[in-house]
Amino acid sequence: MNDWPDDGGYGRGSSNPHPEGPRRMSRVQRPQVPQQPPRYDQADPNFTQAQGTGYDSGYSSGQVYGGPQGGGRGTVPPQYAPSTGAGGPGGPAPDWRKRIKVGSVVLVVGVLAWGIGTYAWAGSQMRNEVDLSKVIERPAEGDCTTYLIVGSDSREGMSAEEKKRLRTGSAEGKRTDSMMILAACSSGNTMVSLPRDSWVTIPNFVGSESGKSFPARGGSKLNAAYAMDGPELLVRTVEFNTGLRIDHYAEIGFAGFANIVDALGGVDLNIEKGFKDKKSGADFQAGEQTLNGEQALAFVRTRYAFAQSDLQRTKNQQKFLAALANQAATPGTILNPFALYPTLGAGLDTLIVDKDMSLYDLGKMFFAMKGISGGDGKSMNIPISGKAPQNSLKWDMPKVKQLVSQIQNDEKVTVESNP
Repeated sequence: MNDWPDDGGYGRGSSNPHPEGPRRMSRVQRPQVPQQPPRYDQADPNFTQAQGTGYDSGYSSGQVYGGPQGGGRGTVPPQYAPSTGAGGPGGPAPDWRKRIKVGSVVLVVGVLAWGIGTYAWAGSQMRNEVDLSKVIERPAEGDCTTYLIVGSDSREGMSAEEKKRLRTGSAEGKRTDSMMILAACSSGNTMVSLPRDSWVTIPNFVGSESGKSFPARGGSKLNAAYAMDGPELLVRTVEFNTGLRIDHYAEIGFAGFANIVDALGGVDLNIEKGFKDKKSGADFQAGEQTLNGEQALAFVRTRYAFAQSDLQRTKNQQKFLAALANQAATPGTILNPFALYPTLGAGLDTLIVDKDMSLYDLGKMFFAMKGISGGDGKSMNIPISGKAPQNSLKWDMPKVKQLVSQIQNDEKVTVESNP
């Protein structure tokens, strides 16, 4: 559309002879031009108009450089945008609940991975060598889990110096130095020591290695069964003479026993009455004390220093094993890798167990022993009725049968050892 008013033909190259009058043009609205942001070099405190245009008018804009931010005259445009991250100026506050939750998950996963790795490593160190499936004519299973715990006089892996230091001698082979039945029951745990000089019948058996059948042999000491055909015949003999089925077998030698004690940093024990024995090397004063591996081995082996000989020794063995389990089965040992790994490493490679025994079963055994030391159960010798040939001990069979019946039926054990 033409913005010029109608002038009757004047102008626009008209041939009208009259001169054109003044023309009035309609007002045109000019668009607003946005203010251009300062160039990057204008943010420089030393920037001048002459530097920007090449012309200095001599007029100062009144800007004060270095003043507080906030826009307007007298300020310097910010060179960097403010942070908008979590916790930063203008950003949202950090989500601590989320961070704690994520950290907890990472911690739990790490602990589980460590536990699984430890379990797998420890399981690989166990010597599952005893095959209880070779034991014949076994009693029926009871309501409690039963363990036959054996301390042997094996010198396996010991140097000449260690044999001398621990006073073990250098006898070849191995024999049982201590034997006890541990019954883990819901009614309470019971530990029953079996003196190695017990007068028993070694029943008929099939050789664990030869596969040959052997007839029964009456009137023998209990430790002879182990010497004849090892752990399988010992289990067979204990089951035959007690009528109690043995679920698991665990055996440890001299070196392993001493190493476990040393790995724990010693075991605290209260010795009620001091004693000495040249053969075992025992030399103890009465009172609270910490026994190292060498002292612990002397304590559990001593028999000639006591009037009751083997019966007193079995009591000392029970007392020490309960103290050992009480110290080993603690959070300070189990949850501390610097204590757990040396302890496991010191004992597992010398611990011989049955083929069905897992690390979990071994843990249950230790916690059952710990429960006895804490008063959850009882420890006792198998009831004895008197002397037998070859300076051996005769069992009180009526009491033995009552004791076995209470264990089989998961009843509280009320039977007491004879004085």
